[in-house]
Amino acid sequence: MTEETMIARKEGRAGRLTFNRPKALNALDHDMAMAIEAALDQWRDDPEVDLVVIDAVGDRAFCSGGDIAAVYRAGIAGDYAPGRDFWRDEYRMNAKIAEYPKPIVAFMQGFVMGGGVGVGGHASHRIVGESTQVAMPESGIGLIPDVGGTLLLARAPGHVGEYLGLTGARMNATDALYAGFADMFVPEADWEELKTRLIETGNIDTLPHPRTPPEAGKLEALRPEIDRIFWAESLSAIVAKLETSGSEFAEKTYKTVLRNSALSMEATLRLIRMTRAENTIRAALTHEFRFTWRAAELGDFLEGVRAQIIDKDRNPQWKYALDALPEEAVAQMLEPLGPEWAIWEETP
Repeated sequence: MTEETMIARKEGRAGRLTFNRPKALNALDHDMAMAIEAALDQWRDDPEVDLVVIDAVGDRAFCSGGDIAAVYRAGIAGDYAPGRDFWRDEYRMNAKIAEYPKPIVAFMQGFVMGGGVGVGGHASHRIVGESTQVAMPESGIGLIPDVGGTLLLARAPGHVGEYLGLTGARMNATDALYAGFADMFVPEADWEELKTRLIETGNIDTLPHPRTPPEAGKLEALRPEIDRIFWAESLSAIVAKLETSGSEFAEKTYKTVLRNSALSMEATLRLIRMTRAENTIRAALTHEFRFTWRAAELGDFLEGVRAQIIDKDRNPQWKYALDALPEEAVAQMLEPLGPEWAIWEETP
């Protein structure tokens, strides 16, 4: 019998969702996204469920991202439908988490990246621990920070969101709290007891008072320099500031930016700012889907996955250099989609 990769069940007063692919760092595939959505739909009006707890098996990852192997294989064969279907269904699930009428508590240990942020990052109560490492590294594989990530990035202090989105920089617990990707630090040794209390009582008020993470963060101290650089109106302007700044931070960041897809980074910059203006989960996902719908066919996605995940040569041959990115290429990736590709059939 095949083991469930997303375990959904009711316990006590809670609905429980558990990532169960520890050997794959709990990467989220299409079936798992659909299982999350089905459970949320079932529990929404269930009087026996007062809240939802989301956690994961294993110490290394809550969820390291989306499982894009099937999307890659289909895309290489010229079939872009599996990717488009996966992203549309995943985004619908992300929105349901963000808009859920009952409390959702996410316990996010280890790697919380990409698709993992789309699950845990939109929960109403987001708990991190000593091992937590949060990131949106999609520009390095020719994608954009999706799953509603542009909303979290848009809401980050100052222009920290632009920095995180373009570089994929990792955040520890302190940085995740500062940037708005988490709500509460709780020592991981206390998690099981806390889960038991939530399940038994169904009372969100039993959450403890937040504690200070033991490890300092970097983002708050870097914020003045981040803002000086990443307020710029375009990727080329940001790169120019990085080249001339002369600081250790700027030099390191410049090297990171050079490795990523120019098309993805410029689109990320625009998407964050589009979402900042509208500031809703549905606006974020609708805008992101414009890019991901086209990512395999027109973008750098297939080459990025090949270089980083399939062949692992870490040498992607992007379509455009940083200094030769045509405006029409970016505009094409962000054109609205037709009504047949609407993510939602109903309004909230």
